[in-house]
Amino acid sequence: MRDGETRIRLGMVGGGIGAFIGYVHRIASRIDDDYELVAGALSSDPALAQESGRSLGLAEDRIYASFAEMATKEAVREDGIQAVSIVTPNHLHFAPAKAFLEAGIHVICDKPLTSTLDEARALAKIKPKNGAKFLLTHNYTGYPLVRQARAMVANGDLGKIRVVQVEYPQDWLTRPLSSKQADWRTDPARSGPGGAIGDIGTHAYNLARFVTGLKTAAVSADLSTFVEGRRLDDNVHILLRFEGNARGMLWASQVAVGCENGLQLRVYGDKAGLEWRQDNPNQMWFTEFGRPKQLLTRGGAISGDAPPIQVRLPSGHPEGYLEAFATLYSQFAQMIRSGDAACPDLPSLADGIEGMEFIAAAVRSSHNQSMWTRLSDV
Repeated sequence: MRDGETRIRLGMVGGGIGAFIGYVHRIASRIDDDYELVAGALSSDPALAQESGRSLGLAEDRIYASFAEMATKEAVREDGIQAVSIVTPNHLHFAPAKAFLEAGIHVICDKPLTSTLDEARALAKIKPKNGAKFLLTHNYTGYPLVRQARAMVANGDLGKIRVVQVEYPQDWLTRPLSSKQADWRTDPARSGPGGAIGDIGTHAYNLARFVTGLKTAAVSADLSTFVEGRRLDDNVHILLRFEGNARGMLWASQVAVGCENGLQLRVYGDKAGLEWRQDNPNQMWFTEFGRPKQLLTRGGAISGDAPPIQVRLPSGHPEGYLEAFATLYSQFAQMIRSGDAACPDLPSLADGIEGMEFIAAAVRSSHNQSMWTRLSDV
């Protein structure tokens, strides 16, 4: 937060006691001192909502039993919330986002945008009151070296992009598991038509699109379910055709034993290639054809004419997952204060709709023997 600025009053939907992602959002909102959590509808269980609100020090009259009540009451308070974080399961994204946008309150929503493509498109038709803005938290786009990679591709350091490979393997659903986090992610009614593809595949897809800027033409997908009785995919292999003749491969899995959170991206052009891994996010390999590999570090020297990417800490002091999340929150705060309509580095409603189109096309392709399916046809 810059000198003279006040904290943005923040509310939260979901994220009560026992919720992982709500905890992450709260930390991210505070790292740069841009937000203050003042209200919440933290659970659909009224008792848990109350307990969660009290544990976070919220005033009793600002702990709400429902998001609808919070949107209505906060919109008319002189000190009402200016923005809200929606950190619920996928099927509970659309209704709160609609309610708060129509109340003139800025929305920060966890990905994917909604549970269905129809809902995503319906959300895009809403006319927000008072110019309320929307942020989709594809947090991996906030890493400094991911921003650096994007700048280098745009600058032409890699030349014409030919091949993109992105993967996101985990192993936590290798066996049947019943828990709060696993249950909704494997339930079509709450997750939507995609399992692993919606939960982590959309992160991988968004990362590839963010860095390369390539527009996807079509996908050929094989969505598999390895755990008996599971109703959604837990492993995904997808071929991608990009406009301009580039090709891509995406693998996302929640049954890859030994993989904890293995998001990584490789991009190859006709001049150079780069490789980045989320589990070592402060280093990136860049290789020009016929020359030795170069190790780029966060905060260190950079390649070519790409602009330096703002970082919080001096070289050698790692920045990680929470700071990447915080970058999105901080830049969104700047948008709110400045009144700017958009920030090119922030995931938008349009990115969320494309993510839902990607899921829908992949599901359709997989149901049709991996037939090539255009995103424009879903």
